[in-house]
Amino acid sequence: MHWSRWGDPGHTGTLPEAAIALLELAFGPIEPRATIPLEDVRLPPARLDAEVLAAYVGVVGELNVSTADEARLRHTHGKSTPDLLAAREGDFAAAPDAVVRPADHDEVLAVLRLSRTLRVAVVPYGGGTSVVSGLSADGTTFAGVIALDLARLDHLLAVDVVSSTATLEAGVLGPRAEELLAEHGMTLGHFPQSFEYASIGGFAATRSSGQSSSGYGRFDSMVVSLKVATPDGTWELGVAPASAAGPDLRQVVLGSEGAFGVITEVTVAVRPVPAERAYETWRFASFEGGADAMRALVQGDVNPTVLRLSDELETAVNLAKPEQIGSESGGGALMLCGYEGTEQRVRRMREELSAVLRERGGTFVGEQDGRDWAAGRFSAPYLRDALLDNGVLVETVETATTWSNLPRLYAAVQEALAAALTTEAGAPMVLCHISHVYRTGASLYFTVAAKELVDGRAQWALAKAAVGDAIVAAGGTITHHHAVGRDHKPWLAAEIGDQGVAVLRAVKQALDPEGILNPGVLIP
Repeated sequence: MHWSRWGDPGHTGTLPEAAIALLELAFGPIEPRATIPLEDVRLPPARLDAEVLAAYVGVVGELNVSTADEARLRHTHGKSTPDLLAAREGDFAAAPDAVVRPADHDEVLAVLRLSRTLRVAVVPYGGGTSVVSGLSADGTTFAGVIALDLARLDHLLAVDVVSSTATLEAGVLGPRAEELLAEHGMTLGHFPQSFEYASIGGFAATRSSGQSSSGYGRFDSMVVSLKVATPDGTWELGVAPASAAGPDLRQVVLGSEGAFGVITEVTVAVRPVPAERAYETWRFASFEGGADAMRALVQGDVNPTVLRLSDELETAVNLAKPEQIGSESGGGALMLCGYEGTEQRVRRMREELSAVLRERGGTFVGEQDGRDWAAGRFSAPYLRDALLDNGVLVETVETATTWSNLPRLYAAVQEALAAALTTEAGAPMVLCHISHVYRTGASLYFTVAAKELVDGRAQWALAKAAVGDAIVAAGGTITHHHAVGRDHKPWLAAEIGDQGVAVLRAVKQALDPEGILNPGVLIP
């Protein structure tokens, strides 16, 4: 990916004049922000001496250990807005001292054992798409820090068509996983917005959830078994579809963000590639009414593959045609439904949903908006870059709660963001959608845009603190699918309790007593 932006380095993107005019209407004059040239970035000196580096070379080979500035730089930050702002300003103080690229599980294991002996911290690196400061380790109490790049662990190891499972190495990126599975007529069906660059190991380590979660489930629900390298040895988990052999220890690893071990192989449930995909949109008079219709669907076991509802402002900004904004046809809340399967199954799902949605006050809009959304699904992060270029601070907040508590949480987050980010330039723009639903509740995903002040990182830090407090006070989870990292850690104890914190610390002590694995993430 680009070193200081999202995604493809060739896709830089600019805002059309009409968009700039709207931004100036909302936030005042646009103030373009410059990015430091790559050649002007200065990194702190690498701390690992020749003898230590030679030891790593002995494990993975000379070509797979690098202390080059660009390699270190590219393994420093994730892709949150604070990460991007730091990169644009040339702040790479947290750069690892070396990048090490093992070839397989055994080499990962050997690297961890060596690192334990040398007291070198290890940060697992998959696709580099973390948005919770999950990659920038504090190595001050260690001899150094290495980024453990898993890109060479990129193989499909096994496919069991009878059992509908596949075993993939952790470094396989989303598109490559789909290519490999398609050769066997199968799909994982996991398509988060980071899909193009995120890895299988990263999906597992962060409890990722994709756009098709209504039909396929979250990634953690797809995991059948795991192979994990720890400083103490290999840990393999999962021998059957279900088990009563004590607590499910796979759940200790899923969402652990590399703090307990390095996931090297994941066996997942897969499905046949669908014969047909279809999308359509429905309009509801209000976000509340659309959410009620969603609840009726999921509690009635009528689940499309994709189910997404934008609130009134997100509908107006993102989904309505320009000529519809402000009109009755462009107002309300827009729901997107996606269907996959055989032609007969898609037709049946559409008929079942149509009956429920009409009964709940929905109006059928058509298929074009849905197809447009699917075609542009992975382009939104590029828009964020273009907005940052023009001095507009853009970031996201995600949470989840029960259906009965959803209105309270929705209001609390909006109020916290408005209070924290309103300046002389005006109030922030806060958009929201629901894209993951359950029988008992749903997620809320907010996108917020505000005029960037002198220090955008400090500005967002204050807003993040306010919204984190608001989420906890309103009974929501601090994160539904972005993971904890360092950004959400201040609120984790409030969610899991003192006993939960003690359990996490005990697991860390049992699996990584020297604390070399991604120090600073997850554990309060």
